[in-house]
Amino acid sequence: MIAFTATLTRVGISALRAKFPGGRGRWERTNHAGRTVDLCAGPAAALAVALGAGRVHPAAGAAVLAAGACGAYDDVAGAGDPRRGFRAHLSALRGGEVTSGAVKLFGIGAAGLVAGALLKERPADKVLAAVVIAGAAHFVNLVDVRPGRAAGAVLALGAPGLLRRGAAGRLSAAAVGAAAAVLPDDAGERSMLGDTGAHALGAAWGTAVVVGNGRAGLLAHAVAVVAATVCGDRVSELARHGFDRRPSLV
Repeated sequence: MIAFTATLTRVGISALRAKFPGGRGRWERTNHAGRTVDLCAGPAAALAVALGAGRVHPAAGAAVLAAGACGAYDDVAGAGDPRRGFRAHLSALRGGEVTSGAVKLFGIGAAGLVAGALLKERPADKVLAAVVIAGAAHFVNLVDVRPGRAAGAVLALGAPGLLRRGAAGRLSAAAVGAAAAVLPDDAGERSMLGDTGAHALGAAWGTAVVVGNGRAGLLAHAVAVVAATVCGDRVSELARHGFDRRPSLV
């Protein structure tokens, strides 16, 4: 499975770069250091990991695809929106404005609920599974603030799951394979995951956690991702500077 999603991701990146559908300008962004990078890594990784997860369980594949689609909408519709974080988007919603971030928030949440309902049997486990899947997707996006952070997080978080047998191990492998494939371009500042790739990879890791854990494990992971969401600014700040020897001036 690692080879499957890694190969699909690299093929996808190459295909997108060869065509740049809609024009190169739609696929380029300026990163934190002022360098021009493309967005090819995100859709390529999202599609690859969705196909890989879908081979393990259709509900997992659908959740990953939905998370990637919601992220893609935000990448396009919210490209010039300076608002970040749940509070900002929920505040806008209370004022009658439906932002792309709000669409992403509720869309990924709904995808998590559906996937959780299909992946678990008991009602409480279904709810916890939804929280884990949606929370994992948002967590990986929170750390996607510097090159290589999101892909590196998925590699680190998904690696222990490779030791599991069955569906949990295969879902972990799907996430790890795609993350490994995008890491060189991401860390090398040639491409970025964007919300599309970060949310898809996070959801894939979340489904692996859900399939591989019972009630206690689900509860522990749910508490962790909710805490990360509540402390989102702090999490992003740690991801931004936590591995730097000195604070960035950017």
